[in-house]
Amino acid sequence: METNIIIDLLRPYIDLRQGPRSQIIAEQTQTYFELLLKWNAKINLTAIRKAGDMVTRHFGESFFAAKTLIPEGWRGHIIDLGSGAGFPGLPVAMFSPESEVTLIEASTKKAVFLSEVAFALKLTNVKIFRERAEVYPGKGDLVTMRAVEKFERTLSLAAGLVQDGGKLALMIGTSQFEIAKSAANGIVWQAPSELPGGHSRILLTGLKAPEPS
Repeated sequence: METNIIIDLLRPYIDLRQGPRSQIIAEQTQTYFELLLKWNAKINLTAIRKAGDMVTRHFGESFFAAKTLIPEGWRGHIIDLGSGAGFPGLPVAMFSPESEVTLIEASTKKAVFLSEVAFALKLTNVKIFRERAEVYPGKGDLVTMRAVEKFERTLSLAAGLVQDGGKLALMIGTSQFEIAKSAANGIVWQAPSELPGGHSRILLTGLKAPEPS
């Protein structure tokens, strides 16, 4: 898929028509998309088969979350839990090269794919943790999560990875909204934002309140 087509498909989510950084992101997206197609023929990275839908649902939603959550020049630590094919973690790293981004992915095959994409895109701000989230030793200023199995249990793990005063961001279906509000202790949720595209999906963000001293 040509870069100009990708830029047009992403326009409802992020405008990549101007500026040198935008051109770099567009070219990185094209490379990433081609690797996703190649690897998806060997291992199951995404159930979406239409090329345009891959761009909008995976890259578009991830870039929308990145521009909504991350101020320009921010230098925090981001953890993407259950990265799978790398969404939203890798697009977040592309959007915010000053940030440190850790992708937690226990599947060896998927972790190898993430490593190849990070290398191909020259994402020096990305680290891949190839074990389960339960044994990750750190915490993040921002923790993201999208399309994971065992949602309630994984959400509890994600909340535990957020440092006090940090944020937890979920890309979920509207049907999961009430579950999320009740399952993550210590998170003060903000009003959700609808993700563009009309797929009944939201970006839900919450702040982790400091524990009482």
